[in-house]
Amino acid sequence: MKVKHTMTLPFRRSVRAVSISGFFASALSLAVATHAFAQSSDLPASPQPNPTSQSNPYFGSVTKLPATDEVMKLSLDDAVNRGFQTNLGLQEAEQGEKLLHGQKLEALQLFLPAITVSGGPEVHEYNLAALGFGPSLVGKIAPLFPTLNFSDISFITKADVVTGQVNYEQTLLSGPVFSGYKAIKAAEQAAYFAKMSSRGEVVQQVATAYLAAIADQSEVDNAKALLAADKVLADQAHEKHVAGTVANLDELRARVQYQQQEQVLLANQNKLDKALILLKREIGIAPGQKITLTDPAPYSDLAALTTDELKTEAYQNRQDYQNIQAQQRELSVVLTARKQERLPTLSFKGNYGVTGVTGAGYHGTFLAAGTLKVPVFEEGTLRGDKDVAKAQLAATNLQLADLRSKIDQQVRSAFLDVHANQQLVDVARSNVDLAGSALSDETDRFNNGIDDTLPLVQAQASLASAQSNLVQSLYQYNVSKLLLARTAGVLEQQYKMYLGK
Repeated sequence: MKVKHTMTLPFRRSVRAVSISGFFASALSLAVATHAFAQSSDLPASPQPNPTSQSNPYFGSVTKLPATDEVMKLSLDDAVNRGFQTNLGLQEAEQGEKLLHGQKLEALQLFLPAITVSGGPEVHEYNLAALGFGPSLVGKIAPLFPTLNFSDISFITKADVVTGQVNYEQTLLSGPVFSGYKAIKAAEQAAYFAKMSSRGEVVQQVATAYLAAIADQSEVDNAKALLAADKVLADQAHEKHVAGTVANLDELRARVQYQQQEQVLLANQNKLDKALILLKREIGIAPGQKITLTDPAPYSDLAALTTDELKTEAYQNRQDYQNIQAQQRELSVVLTARKQERLPTLSFKGNYGVTGVTGAGYHGTFLAAGTLKVPVFEEGTLRGDKDVAKAQLAATNLQLADLRSKIDQQVRSAFLDVHANQQLVDVARSNVDLAGSALSDETDRFNNGIDDTLPLVQAQASLASAQSNLVQSLYQYNVSKLLLARTAGVLEQQYKMYLGK
């Protein structure tokens, strides 16, 4: 057996082979990248005024079809499914998982035999004088062969060589390589959980955008109804003013109210149009495509759940929690691999083939070489690698403990928001009923000539405010239920149940 001092391993991250330490540098960089990716897939922050895919990839998508003249009917389920297919943030997460899967296959190759076939013609040129067969040597042997003419000998000669061989290489024993493969498997699991967390993020973003568009549509519908009522009031005030039963001030008030309501309608319609553009941007629909939302604003009381039940469910289902657990396993294996760098590694390399020289025939060739690498003194590198791995594992353990506490806090906060928003919806509905009754009574008083237009305009404004508050309360209630499902880790599977669809 031939002993060498170094051993190189093929790793397809680069064109040339890298050493075992380079392999583990790659594994550690994967751990860092996966950890950063896990942090980006946490629960969403508050929406920004003008969200873009640069600030948040989940506000972007890949548009697959151009706009058409037909009006597309879009339900909430359709929007979520389109988000799964085209949302930019999810596409990036899926590509990240594929990247880790490919690198796992690269790491697996380190255990498998690498077999290649090589061969081809070669032309060799030799300087016989440089090899020791010069004129002085010819002069010494010429007397031994008096019948031969050595004067025509050329000391520069060529040979046509044909070779063909099968090469075999395999790592036989290496604790660091084995642990490195386990580390990348754990990194692949972390990438999978990051992808699943991204699917929950897509549901969160798309459903929130859909609910916002529904709320804006309700605002537009309410504004149109109030505008129609104001038109009737303005016409009645004009007729009474012409008849001389009311003052000109009453007609002016009615006209001002009507025009103000026109401004409200225009503003609400503009807000709805922009909300639809954002929704289409998130789910891969061309911005110019006309769509109509088919689902009304959902409302249902949430099933009775306790915070302890929700926390238990969250610890079992939260993908970001499972992601960091996978990172913890990955870095634990990396630490083991760092410790195993002190152990010997053994590999085998060999080949078998044939070599032939034109005019001289062919003969077989073979090579069998075992390579044993034993670290003798690399204390700086070995201790430094181990300390780095320890620090990374300790940081991940702290993050896992922090996330566990954060889940508790998020569940409790989301639970309180749901119940508070539910009470706000009840109050807002009561206010709409009261404001509607007050407007009806005031309309009767105005028609009977008891009051002028001022109390009637005030009653209409109160109803408009109550309706707007109800719309926003319903929106906030549904969004808070989505967030509660997200904190429990069941948003993708149970968003319909939480919304009451």
